[in-house]
Amino acid sequence: MSTAPARRPARDRILDTASELFYAHGFHAVGVDRLIAESGVAKATLYKQFPSKDDVVAAYLHRMDDAWRRQLRSAALAAGDDPRDQLFGLFVALEHAAREGTLGCAFINAAAEFPPGSTAHAITAEHKHAVRSWVRDLAAAAGAADPETLAFQLTVLIDGTLAATRVAHADAAAEAAKRAAHDLLEAACPR
Repeated sequence: MSTAPARRPARDRILDTASELFYAHGFHAVGVDRLIAESGVAKATLYKQFPSKDDVVAAYLHRMDDAWRRQLRSAALAAGDDPRDQLFGLFVALEHAAREGTLGCAFINAAAEFPPGSTAHAITAEHKHAVRSWVRDLAAAAGAADPETLAFQLTVLIDGTLAATRVAHADAAAEAAKRAAHDLLEAACPR
């Protein structure tokens, strides 16, 4: 009976490796040969799982979409039952993430590297739309007179904070976003 840990499936190893490399270095800077070498799979295995690098990118973005939306929902729920508190909770979580260190937003990074009309850009646009729609629904539940505008403002703050963490001063950006979100919520959803 073997006590060695089971090896993760090839698809998972490829995506885990892609997640680390794409996030740290960008999409175009990471070639298929590097994905193969660092994930420990054969070239045929990679292409069996993903017919092209674009397919790896798409799978990575879908994985990040699931993870980020789960993280946002968890942050909102952790803030309590009141939708207004849940909206503010997003920025408390963002502040914690900035302290832990982040390399920006995978979707902003994808939008910067892939042109409109590409699969990666389409996945990015759908992700941003889905997050904004969810925030809009929370804003409506919080009593905002104009939930669409408030959702746009809050998601721009989130995206701006994530973009700023890629450059410098992550803590300051997250704190400024939290204060701005507080002020927006006070104006749009008075208690």
